[in-house]
Amino acid sequence: MKGYKIGSFLLVILLAIALVGCAGLTNPNPQDSQDKKNNLKEEQNIGSPLKVSFIDVGQADAALIQIPNGKNIVIDAGKNNDGEFLIKYLEDQGIKEIHILIGTHPHEDHIGGMDKVIENFKIGQVIMPKVTHNTRTFEDVLLAVQEKGLKIKEGKAGVQLDLGLPAEGLPPVSAEILAPMSGKYEDLNNYSIVLRLVYGANAFLFTGDAEDVSEKEMLASGVNLKADVLKVGHHGSNSSTTKDFLTAVDPKHAIISVGKDNSYGHPTEKVLKRLREKGAVIYRTDQAGTITVTSDGSTLTFALTSP
Repeated sequence: MKGYKIGSFLLVILLAIALVGCAGLTNPNPQDSQDKKNNLKEEQNIGSPLKVSFIDVGQADAALIQIPNGKNIVIDAGKNNDGEFLIKYLEDQGIKEIHILIGTHPHEDHIGGMDKVIENFKIGQVIMPKVTHNTRTFEDVLLAVQEKGLKIKEGKAGVQLDLGLPAEGLPPVSAEILAPMSGKYEDLNNYSIVLRLVYGANAFLFTGDAEDVSEKEMLASGVNLKADVLKVGHHGSNSSTTKDFLTAVDPKHAIISVGKDNSYGHPTEKVLKRLREKGAVIYRTDQAGTITVTSDGSTLTFALTSP
């Protein structure tokens, strides 16, 4: 983590700019030497299956969603030192524009590379929960948002993402934020944006670092949590993925974004056992590298890249 803290006065000013919005147009993206190649890749993606890549960023989170109508969503951006890696990864996928960029919560292992992503790509919208964090990492994200002339939209339960019209002849796609459901938590993890993405008959649930407190709120609300693919909360920590939550989600596949031989003991054996008991096939980035899931609206296909 970028170690020093920023002054509270500067943070207030930055938040006023970022969360309320500043005047001016979005700055144009810097030119890329691979513009023609990337344009071709983006054109080729239109009408392709929906693709979700759980990017191997070690003990951190980052995911790319490529929608068949050509729109792209990035959820989280790894740690501070992952910025350049993510830029290259996204460029290699032909990404020139990120239509929706989500920071699930302001911990360094989720938004560390977000400033670099904002600086290097055309960004349509930034979504984050309404909570601050007095760190240089958080300041860097706010400064990047300000310099790009963007606004931050509050991510909270009930927000529907605007994904545009479906590609011709393909199933509809939708995405709804299910959490956070409250405006005040003791732990930053429970501010995590939880997103449910639906494409045809397939559903994905992205949970950030949401813990049992947030899981219980979602269960109590009666919101539909069912998903074929679950991005397991908090890297497989005991704080998340409770039995009742798993019962409601009923995942066929579980993705754990985690670093090899990490000092936290993630994923814990308790969580792995719960997932096995539910019959979920477990995929881990520390073992499989980046995990890419494609969907045609009914069938899921998994591709693994060795770390």
